[in-house]
Amino acid sequence: MHLVVTIDTEEDNWGQYSADSFSIENIKKIPALQEMFDEFSVVPTYLVTYPVATNRESVEILKDILQRGKCEIGMHCHPWSTPPFDEERNSFNSMLCNLEPALQYEKMRALHRIIYDMFGETPISFRAGRWAYSKDVIHNLIKLGHRVDSSVFPLTDWSNHFGPDMSRYSSKPFAFETLCPVESATLAERSSKQLLELPVTVGFLQPCEMLCNHLYKMLEKRPLRVIPLRGIFRRLNILNKVYLTPELSDARNMIRLAEVMIKRRDYSVLNMFFHSTSLKQGLSPFVKSEEDERLFWQRIKDFLQYSKERRIQPIKLKETASLISDVSIIKADMNEAK
Repeated sequence: MHLVVTIDTEEDNWGQYSADSFSIENIKKIPALQEMFDEFSVVPTYLVTYPVATNRESVEILKDILQRGKCEIGMHCHPWSTPPFDEERNSFNSMLCNLEPALQYEKMRALHRIIYDMFGETPISFRAGRWAYSKDVIHNLIKLGHRVDSSVFPLTDWSNHFGPDMSRYSSKPFAFETLCPVESATLAERSSKQLLELPVTVGFLQPCEMLCNHLYKMLEKRPLRVIPLRGIFRRLNILNKVYLTPELSDARNMIRLAEVMIKRRDYSVLNMFFHSTSLKQGLSPFVKSEEDERLFWQRIKDFLQYSKERRIQPIKLKETASLISDVSIIKADMNEAK
């Protein structure tokens, strides 16, 4: 089993989709976070937004870690903070998947270029802001030469937030395969290329995951919502949905989820995830107080300690592209309009 740690490394301005300027105070916490990673020999993947990639202080912090070979720098596209700003900035357009494919591409290309200019390395890993996954986003990533995407948040429906329904996805990786044209026009002389989708790790502690998720969604509907059945089922260990993130789960449950994934034998990578804004109290909805911040950091440390003792091998997100080969393949014709 391998462990990937992916951090959405972003500006402080949570949910401010029409802001004209952005601050990056949370990035000052990353050196302390990196010390923890170094203690456990974890090489994290910092997925950075445009404001982070264009801020001199944040670039200095991250570039120092990168140059020491202690991290990977990937892309995390927030449309509302990434030029060009040809769209109205609002909640609907904060989802990259809702923009026209050409505008998606221009924003993604702008972020791709600035990361290369500021860090001196070409990013090949990506996560869409707000989990705004779509076939168009995937096609644009392939055009930019990316190898790994991690925009899928499994077993979750974002429709109420103008986003995609990911209920049918599990945490299992899969790949898109596309024919990438070269100079020759003949099909035989085209080269085949894959882009790996590595979802973040979300799952149930019980077997029959999709059945569990169907029941979980049913309990959200009225009038069932009036009775706190989810909480009752969770306390009785009948229906336990767990997220491999210190923002939503304590260390005990993250460890329980990891053990379930290990026993299933058809998972080879755990993808732990969180936002850099949660490193500092008051900047994310998950960490509101000083005590929240202390607990958040402790959860990370406790899980990394477990991972080390369990001999789960830490790797970079981009390394999963060559590590994972036994996946289902989705044919993606780049000339098709999806």
